[in-house]
Amino acid sequence: MRISGFRARDRSVPPPVVEVLRFCIVVFMAALGYQLSRVAPDEFLGLGLFDRAGVSTLLGAGAGYVVGGVVGRTTTRSLAAAEDALLGRSAEQVLAGVLGALCGVVAGAGLSWPLLLVGQPLLTRPVLLFVCVTTGTLGYRVGVAGRHLLLALLGPRAGLGAARVAMSALPRLVDSSVAIDGRVLDVVRAGFLHGTLVVPQPVLDELQGLADAGDDARRAKGRRGLEILDALRRERGIDLDVVPDEAPEVPEVDAKLLRMTLDRDAVLLTLDGNLAKAATIAGCQVMNLHALVLALRPPVSAGDTVTVVLARAGKEPGQAVGHLDDGTMIVVERARDRIGTETTAVVTSVLTTANGRMVFARRPSVPSPTPVPTPTSP
Repeated sequence: MRISGFRARDRSVPPPVVEVLRFCIVVFMAALGYQLSRVAPDEFLGLGLFDRAGVSTLLGAGAGYVVGGVVGRTTTRSLAAAEDALLGRSAEQVLAGVLGALCGVVAGAGLSWPLLLVGQPLLTRPVLLFVCVTTGTLGYRVGVAGRHLLLALLGPRAGLGAARVAMSALPRLVDSSVAIDGRVLDVVRAGFLHGTLVVPQPVLDELQGLADAGDDARRAKGRRGLEILDALRRERGIDLDVVPDEAPEVPEVDAKLLRMTLDRDAVLLTLDGNLAKAATIAGCQVMNLHALVLALRPPVSAGDTVTVVLARAGKEPGQAVGHLDDGTMIVVERARDRIGTETTAVVTSVLTTANGRMVFARRPSVPSPTPVPTPTSP
């Protein structure tokens, strides 16, 4: 049977790695039995030298087959994740894994090669192969896990492009609109934003100018922006850095932000839609908090008409409860008699709480029929 383009794996068949490790143990134990037969007394078990060698070799091979299965499965059990790691891996993951496996094999061979000098080759070579297989598999897993660091070190020398760093790991330049709005503080406390926030000096000067303005509304915005930045500085998981103006030749603050974002290979954090579009066109990476708000907006709003299957009665008299397609609970007024049926309702309000959203609706009122005037007799 094939699932998603891959054949289902039969767990009853030992994986190839187990068989390779078992073969190493069998050869080692058989060679050990042969060596023991040569140092055994001449009359050991009443057999001659040739018979003793054959019996000892067979006994060692049989013991190695049993012990090799146990040792092989025990070894591969700790590395079982490496078998599934080949599925769904990207090109950089595979490349980093191969490099890590090669490093592991070289390290294993370097640690175990002295065994070839102190023992019989028939005994030491299986041990060397066992160590190389184990360290190579371990090196593959380490290479995949640390692929970004490995490719960053070896990529330029090998002619490979630099690996793309995740946006969440880059520093973010804060626009004045983010500080003035203030909702960024809630986003940080909810755990969706962390790392380094960079406040350019021009942005800080702009907020200071607003705070010193004569207009009350502008002064309130400036003070709120400075208070939000001060609160962000004290938040755990946030490193707030104030940097000097790195583009003094550029007059506009927004243009300074674009230049600094490109020069620093950073991310622009803003709530200004026009600035976000200009930054995208200029090639900057942008995190638009307004886009996040739109993505998390309720699926319905007041005045929308929805169709829902009512499943049970509500807490208040006449209420019935159902669920929208995304799982949002909807409470419909004057609809208890429609439980178990599909009902059309008009949304009256949407309540957002810490536990999710609740939608309240009512059944549309049916207009009363217009009376038909009766004809009068002449």
